[in-house]
Amino acid sequence: MFKYLKNDLPASIVVFFVALPLCLGIAVASDAPPFAGLIAGIIGGIVVGAISGSQVGVSGPAAGLAAIVLAAIASLGYEAFLVAVVLGGVIQIVFSILKLGIIGYYFPSSVIKGMLTGIGIIIILKQIPHFFGIDKDPEGNFVLFGPNSNVFSDIISIPSNLGIGSTVIALIAMAILILWSSVLVNKHQFFKLVQGPLVAVVAGVVFFILAQGTSMEIAGSHLVKVPVPDSVDSFLGQFTTPDFSVIWLPEVWITAFTIALVASLETLLCVEATDKLDPEKRVTPTNRELLAQGSGNILSGLVGGIPITQVIVRSSANIQSGNKTKASAIIHGFFLLISVIIIPNVLNMIPLAVLAAILFIVGYKLAKPSTFKAMWDSGWKQFVPFIATVLIIVFKDLLWGIGIGLAIGIIVTLYHSYKNSHFLHKQGEDVDDGKIKMTLAEEVTFFNKATILRELDALPNDTQLELDVRKTTYLDHDVIEILEDFAHKAKERNINIKLYSERGIVENPESFIEFFKLRKKK
Repeated sequence: MFKYLKNDLPASIVVFFVALPLCLGIAVASDAPPFAGLIAGIIGGIVVGAISGSQVGVSGPAAGLAAIVLAAIASLGYEAFLVAVVLGGVIQIVFSILKLGIIGYYFPSSVIKGMLTGIGIIIILKQIPHFFGIDKDPEGNFVLFGPNSNVFSDIISIPSNLGIGSTVIALIAMAILILWSSVLVNKHQFFKLVQGPLVAVVAGVVFFILAQGTSMEIAGSHLVKVPVPDSVDSFLGQFTTPDFSVIWLPEVWITAFTIALVASLETLLCVEATDKLDPEKRVTPTNRELLAQGSGNILSGLVGGIPITQVIVRSSANIQSGNKTKASAIIHGFFLLISVIIIPNVLNMIPLAVLAAILFIVGYKLAKPSTFKAMWDSGWKQFVPFIATVLIIVFKDLLWGIGIGLAIGIIVTLYHSYKNSHFLHKQGEDVDDGKIKMTLAEEVTFFNKATILRELDALPNDTQLELDVRKTTYLDHDVIEILEDFAHKAKERNINIKLYSERGIVENPESFIEFFKLRKKK
């Protein structure tokens, strides 16, 4: 695992700096203690990273669960909510034992790409206020539309509330990142070992120190905020234990199942997405991933942390930073643990504007304009589910976007099946000899009933139908009944039927009906 430490160590540093504000921000958005987000990040890195079979995925608290966690804490109380987190982890392990990890493979690639693109757009939108130093929320506003403050109202207010210091260091950080990745990385091995985001963060700390007392001073509300314990007891006092006396309450079990289901689905979709992003195209064992996530959530709930999933932002940052193995995820977890114990005061000097610049790059790589063009060029059957997923994720919610994108994908698939159930054409283009040939597809299901019935009813009287089922391996019961009924009607309409099957040619109507009765029994 440590064979590629020269690649994984720099990547782990980048992931650490990306994960730190996300862990804090998601906890705040969930109305949980900020330290609970750090607990989830530490366990997601060390414990889940060690058990997981993913070489690129990073786990921790996820924004997609924030609304569920917020509602659960409000209705149950924090200690009872932790019981639901533990039980949710147990349910995920049951999912693993039942081999339910395959569910993620049933999502079309257009929906997965839409999810990645939508998340990239949200990352960019939510970091714009941080970039210009106008937002006090450590993770950016979670509300894209709202009656009061939201992402767009923050963006509109930039000219009147511009933070000069934050804007300057954000632009410096962006210049460092672009210069590092496009020019310097090709100049010397040093620039590959020391990553641009780390240099940007160091520059941000230096800028914060030098700018104090000047017009470019960065306010404390625009810096990373890590809890600073003053003793071992105060550090240990930040952990919370669950109240298992409420374990039999139905509300606790409903919350637990909801957490398990949503966290598992988000994880499996993230696994599918990160496997596509992995330059080496490795395949993550999904049932083992559910086992890892369940184990992590049990431990997180036991010590006061919020739920864990595999998360696309940190995973994307990990991949884009050139990681090779899961050592980067594990090491980032240790960095989180060590940093909150040893150097919380140093971390609290990092401007959020620098982290916004880093996340801008991550978001752009997920939502590149070339992705939209490629999906458009792929045809409407790929583009419609893709763009629907993007728009609904951006304007509504991650799970809504995935669900509706999947539903549209299913409808497109059914339409495709409907259109391709059979081929119908007259024999000969110049001479109308009254022969019409229909070749059924390899699989004909009840979704094809309407098309086949319409075409049979449209056949003119006094013709000959040649029906070819030699390549048809599956013929649905409902379709067979339609063909049986048509065999009876064909006599009245003077339509002669010649059936080409794997058993030979059937021309007699009675034999035709008998043949399909045998197919129905099969």
